Amino acid sequence: MFRVMNDDAWRQQFREVYDRGTAAWKAGRRTPKTMFDESDTAFLAGIGCTAQELFDFVDDYPRYGEPNFDTVVEITAIRRDYFLNVLGGKPTGHVASMADLPAKTDKADGIAWLPRLIAKARLKLRGEMPADLMYGCGGDRPFVREMRTTLPKFLTLVRDSGDDDRLIIDAVKRKARLK
Repeated sequence: MFRVMNDDAWRQQFREVYDRGTAAWKAGRRTPKTMFDESDTAFLAGIGCTAQELFDFVDDYPRYGEPNFDTVVEITAIRRDYFLNVLGGKPTGHVASMADLPAKTDKADGIAWLPRLIAKARLKLRGEMPADLMYGCGGDRPFVREMRTTLPKFLTLVRDSGDDDRLIIDAVKRKARLK
């Protein structure tokens, strides 16, 4: 049965799952299946997150020092809100193909990586990320810093802009002072 948790309750449980994942990583259990048990996976599914998505965040932090937990929970909160309020708490049932994504070198108004990150953000919102794709990966993080924004703010911009790429591109250019 689908049950919506209040904001504090899901955040607390998410922190506990994240911390168990971190402990598992330190113990050498470095796959989504070995890092999270069935109850963790079920909880994550209820908030629109997959074990793979949380694994990617947990795995990147000790390797690269980012993203930190606060960033992860902000991203997850945006996805959770979209999952519950736009998708009605139901997965779309679609997983994108890596071949469907713009290339890393594709440009929007001369800005490389932007078309790819827009596509990734939309996939993240809809819960359609392929397992080998991460919103907030090692390419995304320096890009958002260079554009003077954050991963959660970019995800919010994409959510609020819908299918309007021009709105996103112009907002990014303004924020990065490219316009």
